[in-house]
Amino acid sequence: MASEPDPGRLRALEQRLEDLKGKAKPQRTSVAKGISHGELAWRMVIELSTGIMVGTGIGYGLDHLFGTLPIFLVILSLLGFVAGVRTMMGTAREDAEKRAAAAARDSQAAQVAPDEGK
Repeated sequence: MASEPDPGRLRALEQRLEDLKGKAKPQRTSVAKGISHGELAWRMVIELSTGIMVGTGIGYGLDHLFGTLPIFLVILSLLGFVAGVRTMMGTAREDAEKRAAAAARDSQAAQVAPDEGK
């Protein structure tokens, strides 16, 4: 038959459980709060490739319609590339602004927190 559990061990286990319950939960990182760097990179790649494909498609369609095969294809492919790069730069600028605002907000919160304890 099994013997009775040791009351000292049970109290120690209960104390450890209480200690673990009382600990603060870990904070989420800034990557988990928004878009990760990998997601941002894929977004930029998709924006660039979409710009090139749309420009190339429109250029090929216009060349086929007017019978001037390489002219519009080349011009609009380059314009699609430029549009894709501009869109990528806008995305990068928007992300940089969001991260700067979050960093400023975090540093402001860190400065306010020690003052509250006084």
